[in-house]
Amino acid sequence: MGSAIHSSLMNVASRLRESKLPAGVVQPRRPGTVQRILRAAEENFAECGLAGARIGAIARAAGVNKALLYYYFSSKEELYRFTLTTLFRQLRAQTSAALDRPGTPRQRLLRYINSYFDFMMAHPNYPRLFERELMSQEPRLAGLVQEHLRPLHRRITSVIRAGIAEGEFRRVNPQHTLFSLVAMTVFYFAAAPVLTQLWHHDPLAPRRVAVRRRAILDFVEHALFLPGARKR
Repeated sequence: MGSAIHSSLMNVASRLRESKLPAGVVQPRRPGTVQRILRAAEENFAECGLAGARIGAIARAAGVNKALLYYYFSSKEELYRFTLTTLFRQLRAQTSAALDRPGTPRQRLLRYINSYFDFMMAHPNYPRLFERELMSQEPRLAGLVQEHLRPLHRRITSVIRAGIAEGEFRRVNPQHTLFSLVAMTVFYFAAAPVLTQLWHHDPLAPRRVAVRRRAILDFVEHALFLPGARKR
């Protein structure tokens, strides 16, 4: 885990040197500590937003003192920017790895859905963070979309078009199909507080998340794939 985190941090840093990331992040001495800080930052920023989040609360949740946190990040804004960038970079890397493996359009799309779901399980605060960013109308959103979401959007719509051309998928609108796939996954995690009240249990418990995954895959099998392409 430590080596993977170190690699992730170094990759993010190398792509963002022009944004003047702090020296402690460019060459992190304690990748595990930075990972704990990022986890705590995800939770706090998702709950309180950038304006309401407090460095002291993030440091306590990460089990570090404020001085150590400031060693890696010079300000709350810098930590927020790095947290968002790291999430988007991890999402793109995880889903791209699933798409890079050879296979039919159906196989590649199912791997994408599973990888996206795995990412959401590991980062259940991502929907709230992204929704807050959408509502903020800050200039950084355009950069995140351009660098991470637009390339992924192109790849998935290309897979859907290939599935249609090869007779595996029904004739659908690729863009709207992609949005539907993302929405089915993301909204479950975004609506977890409401689902807790409706169902009177934790929707993010592993067993219930597994049920949700199966439901999505079953829906896609019957809504998108032509009968001859199912269960190949």
